[in-house]
Amino acid sequence: MADGGQVGRPPGPRGHWLMGNIPEYDADRIGFLRRNHEEYGDVFSYDERAVFVIDPDLTHDVLARTNTDFITELAPFDMQRGIDQAARKGSSWMSARRTVWPGLNHSNATSADRRTVEILDAVTDSVAGGECDVLPLMRTFTARSVSEYCFGPDSVGIPELLAESLDVARPFSGTSYQFPAWLPLRRNRRFFRTHRHTMETLTEIVRRRRASAAGTSHGDLLSLLLGVHPAMPDHAVMSTLRGILMGGHGVPAAALASIVRELARQPRLAAELCAEAGGGDAPPAARLPLAEAVVKEVLRLYPPVWLMTRTARTATSLGKWSLRAGDDVLLNPYLIHRDPRWWRRPDEFDPARWLTGRPAPGSAYLPFGAGPRVCLGSALTMRQLTLVTSRLAQRFTVESPNAESAAPEFLGRLAPVGLRARFVPITG
Repeated sequence: MADGGQVGRPPGPRGHWLMGNIPEYDADRIGFLRRNHEEYGDVFSYDERAVFVIDPDLTHDVLARTNTDFITELAPFDMQRGIDQAARKGSSWMSARRTVWPGLNHSNATSADRRTVEILDAVTDSVAGGECDVLPLMRTFTARSVSEYCFGPDSVGIPELLAESLDVARPFSGTSYQFPAWLPLRRNRRFFRTHRHTMETLTEIVRRRRASAAGTSHGDLLSLLLGVHPAMPDHAVMSTLRGILMGGHGVPAAALASIVRELARQPRLAAELCAEAGGGDAPPAARLPLAEAVVKEVLRLYPPVWLMTRTARTATSLGKWSLRAGDDVLLNPYLIHRDPRWWRRPDEFDPARWLTGRPAPGSAYLPFGAGPRVCLGSALTMRQLTLVTSRLAQRFTVESPNAESAAPEFLGRLAPVGLRARFVPITG
């Protein structure tokens, strides 16, 4: 997108003479972004290769040009493959998305609702009445849920793999500086070992199921992928499932931790959710407008994907600014969601704003991204989060000794740090 008004690189903080902005950013990421947003505006440079964007229209422009002018965020060490190879992988993934989309739409997702509630009940009953660490509990639930959704009877052991994959990736989100992959650091070795084990395990499941299926469907996503024509190669099936597993584990768990925090902080809201759910079985998500509004408001205030990265595939533009091939563009839904230019009372938790029937303001709501790489499981995730929010309020009074002090952590997926809670069964 050529622009005759391009004026080079946007301004930004100079930082330390040797380490640049890394120390200040890593010490307080959201504070750093707020200060520089105020000083430099909606677009500012972090260093010679990275630009932050806190503008909804420019954010949508970058997301809309993903797969053409930009490629998606790469996993640790993936940059060694080169931009062109990453772009080819992105094209392959888009083909897989078109195949898998029918398995993640609303009509097919309804069949998983009952099992979602059963898993949630089992996980929460195991800690009912006692104090627990909320985020690990929610990760246990989402790992079991997404593993069964993807693999059905072959999901044994997958939740443990997901937990390990999340654990080994955490050190890489804790610092902006990355050591080269060839250094024999313990975290590097563990990362590669876990990645290799995960891929081998998923590949074995795919090959075993393909060899024994003989046209039999288990009603899971793997059966759907193996039944398409023309047939998807094993590596495409495996990589597609891995992407859905990782996205369907960490993101919903982070959102649920924030939802539990709000249930503990706002007992009146929890009572209203309980009344909406009624007694007996959990009602369908479509009949839970208040629970859905709570989910949408939590995703606005505490979007798990609080920072999205795109890399310029070629020299291109960002509004009036110029980008070079390989430049990173970091998009910040968290600050966009809290900008008073787009939202009334932006820092206030107000689910009622979603019950008026009015859409979110313009392009300023991005919990699942946008463009051709919008979150593949967004509809499924909304259903799951809505059901879980309602079911928790229906069955438990949530108490927390540190709901006010458990602040969100801006590392990896945004979630409250160290949140403790008791799920006290509602009787009568």
